[in-house]
Amino acid sequence: MEFKVSVPASTSNLGPGFDALGLALKLYNDFIVEPSDFYSVEIEGEGADTLPKDEKNLFLRAYRSTMEYLGKSQPIKVKQVNRIPLGRGLGSSATAIVGGILAAERISGKELSLPEVIDVAFKFEPHPDNVLPAYTGGFVVAATNGDLTYVKLNWPEELKVIIVVPELFLSTEESRSVLPDSYSREDVIFNIQRVALLLGALQKKDFGLLKEAVKDRIHQPYRCDLIPSFWEVLSEGYKAGAYAVYLSGAGSCIGALADKNFDEIGRAMCNVFDSLGIESRYLVLDVDEEGAKIEDI
Repeated sequence: MEFKVSVPASTSNLGPGFDALGLALKLYNDFIVEPSDFYSVEIEGEGADTLPKDEKNLFLRAYRSTMEYLGKSQPIKVKQVNRIPLGRGLGSSATAIVGGILAAERISGKELSLPEVIDVAFKFEPHPDNVLPAYTGGFVVAATNGDLTYVKLNWPEELKVIIVVPELFLSTEESRSVLPDSYSREDVIFNIQRVALLLGALQKKDFGLLKEAVKDRIHQPYRCDLIPSFWEVLSEGYKAGAYAVYLSGAGSCIGALADKNFDEIGRAMCNVFDSLGIESRYLVLDVDEEGAKIEDI
């Protein structure tokens, strides 16, 4: 029995929706799995030289945790084909977690409910804005208060996501360490207003509102210093025709929303990094509506 688990990348926060908004993208990590007499990991692509290939491997940890939850045990051989950049705010860790859970479901012959999936996943990454889109696909609004509540909303199909990928690795821990412990009432109200405006603009397809809607006072002003010329990159994206430009997840990737001029926007933003001697590239991605999936090989 050999099968492949494909899990999409995700871009989260979308400006003001810190730890609440997530969007699955058509960029995938694949995990080719088969039962074995012992655990082994092979990695191709992103992280091939840096990711662990032993019991510390995140996919294996999620798989073994799920199997333990199900009362099962079965070593596996897994080949990871990684296309999602690491440490860039595109949910690469979430793909490994979700992939490991789904592999355990297939091997064990048992299915978990969504709350059970989230319980296992949150042991490794307690933030729903990447795990949920990776699992369910689409545009997800999530809220946690002990339990998880979420809704999957329609995404305007004409809006693509341009992701600029600079060669700057940022760990989630580093990006969270620069955030304050508390915020002013004015900043909290500012973000509440813009999350509401963002959701309304997307549902009404009033894209002219998106520039204001993705403004943020909760995380971007504090993380911007970790990314050279962050505000200039945003400015160049807008000049080239983007409706919205924002920090993807914890960074360092920067996302832009547009319905045209995709390459012009990507090149304009990359040019800023190039002028600083920082290598960068851009991806033009559609939204994945299906989420993680399994297919037999």
